[in-house]
Amino acid sequence: MKTTTTCLAAALLALLPLAAAAQKAAPTGTDKKLYCWDEGGVQVCGDTLPASAVDRARTEINARSGLRTGAVPRALEPDERAAAAAAARQAADDAEAEAARQRRDLAMVESYATEDDLRRAYGERIILVEEALKTSQLGMTNLRQSLLNLLRQAAELELHAKPVGKVLADSIQTQHADLLRQQATQVKQLADRASLGSDLDDALGRYRAMKGG
Repeated sequence: MKTTTTCLAAALLALLPLAAAAQKAAPTGTDKKLYCWDEGGVQVCGDTLPASAVDRARTEINARSGLRTGAVPRALEPDERAAAAAAARQAADDAEAEAARQRRDLAMVESYATEDDLRRAYGERIILVEEALKTSQLGMTNLRQSLLNLLRQAAELELHAKPVGKVLADSIQTQHADLLRQQATQVKQLADRASLGSDLDDALGRYRAMKGG
C-alpha cells in the first residue's frame, strides 16, 4: 500500500482508512508503522520502506492513531561521519582533561592546608627553576668556550694547509650539537619561570573555589 501526495496531511488522510481496515485483521496489540519521506521534492508515504529510502530522513507514524511516533535523520555522508567522529574524540579528550584537572585540584587542596602553604610550594618551584637556569647558563658558557677552542685548532690546521683530522671534526660536531641542546633546554626553563607567576594566581583561584571561597 503506497500513496504519493504533495503534503503529509493529504497522505495521512488517504492512508488512514486503509490502515484502519488492515488493523482490524491484524492481531490485537500490534502497532503497524507508516513511513513518510521525500523523493525529489515530493512527499511519499507508505507502510513499507523501500531500499532506496533507507538512508533518507523520514517520519514514522502509528497507523492506528495517525500520530507521529518518531523521526529518523538521513544517513551521514562519509565526510560528515568523519567530522562527527572527530568531534566525538575531541569531546572525549576535553572531558578527560577536565577530569584530570579536577583530580589535580582535589590533590592540591588535600596537600596544602592553607594558601600560604601553596605559596611556599610555588616559591620552592621558582627557586628550583632559577637554580636550573644558572646551571644551564654555566653549561652553555663551558660548551661555547670548548667549541671555540676546537674551532681555533681546526682553523690553525687549515692555515698551515694541514687536514683537519676525523677526531677533531667529530669533536666539533658533538660540541655544537650539545650546545644547541643546552640552548633549547634553557629556552624551556625560561618559559617555565615566566609562567610560574600566572600559574600561582590560577592555582590560588582554583584552591579558593575548592575550599568554598
